[in-house]
Amino acid sequence: MAKYTILRDMSRQNVAGPFEAAISEREGAAPSSARIEVESLDKRDIRTLARDPQVRAIAPVMPVTLVRPVDMEGAQPEPQAAATGATWGVQAVGADVSTRTGSGVTVCVLDTGIDAGHQAFSGVTLVQKDFTGSGDGDKQGHGTHCAGTIFGRDVDGTRIGVARGVTRALIGKVLGDDGSGSTDGILSGIQWAAVEQNAHVISMSIGIDLPGFVRQQVEGGMPADLAASAALQAYRANVRAFDALMEMIRSREVFENGSVIVAAAGNASRRQVNPDFEIGVEMPAAADGVISVAALQQPATALRVAPFSNTFANISAPGVGVVSARLGGGLLSLSGTSMAAPHVAGIAALWWEQILTTAVPATTARAAVVAKLLASATTNTFAPGVDPADRGVGLVQAP
Repeated sequence: MAKYTILRDMSRQNVAGPFEAAISEREGAAPSSARIEVESLDKRDIRTLARDPQVRAIAPVMPVTLVRPVDMEGAQPEPQAAATGATWGVQAVGADVSTRTGSGVTVCVLDTGIDAGHQAFSGVTLVQKDFTGSGDGDKQGHGTHCAGTIFGRDVDGTRIGVARGVTRALIGKVLGDDGSGSTDGILSGIQWAAVEQNAHVISMSIGIDLPGFVRQQVEGGMPADLAASAALQAYRANVRAFDALMEMIRSREVFENGSVIVAAAGNASRRQVNPDFEIGVEMPAAADGVISVAALQQPATALRVAPFSNTFANISAPGVGVVSARLGGGLLSLSGTSMAAPHVAGIAALWWEQILTTAVPATTARAAVVAKLLASATTNTFAPGVDPADRGVGLVQAP
């Protein structure tokens, strides 16, 4: 039997007496309460679960992987020497001149963990949770780099963090030490951050590994054409599961602030080979309600979309030659939409700080942050001919 992720809405439990209305029918019902389960199921089990009113989605467990950095000419992959001032990414998004710092905002990074001893995270309370079984801590470096861009403190005179006033960060290790994981871990990580920890911002630089799922089926003896069909069915089911979880999280905004969820669009396009070699945003960035982020590069004159960056993203941010925290200490330059998404997550934290200091009702706070994030993006720094479908509403900007 195959393993499946089961998404339950525990608020749908009927705890009413024999002559009372069900709780979901009463005025002032509790918000949706997500629970993620993983079970081995056969077709009969699936049919039975599908009739359970608590079950919102059932999806085969699929492999996921980090959105791996891309080698780019001019983007140094080795540790960077200390520079004076802020990185080009921090400057491009206007964080270096913003009066906001992310103070009072809780951010979450769902990735490979974090190097908690790195000087970039000095003074930050890190709440770590491992969803992989490999233990807390980052052995890969990807999560450390992403976290550094969001809320890292200055390292040897270089400002790397967009929201360096954040003092509490949630670190969900959803990818193991080899950079791989599974969809149930991602769903559980989102549920933990948004529902249990009330994160204001969640950042993910992760993609569903569709080719990896096909390989698993073929290695298990399934013919290649059937394996491809099974992968597409599993992908569709997981899209529905992510969408259902996002809907449940949004339903909680009546009771809580809500969470802005940001994700990397993916690095699978190949425009440097052929301008038409581009694909759309990958999951989970493509899920309903997730802000997908494209990567920008900085040539001599004006911004362009990186050739690897997937199209149809919502917004864009610096993603080539991004200097941030290096595993074990110091700095490292990497390129990818993985590096772009943390810039947007950091800016979301700045907007959260601004919204929380105003009279905006808590029930509309998340929507206000998303509106500010998208409406304030700029397009006046792009090179002529950049396709709006590739850069989204524009370059993210700090308040």
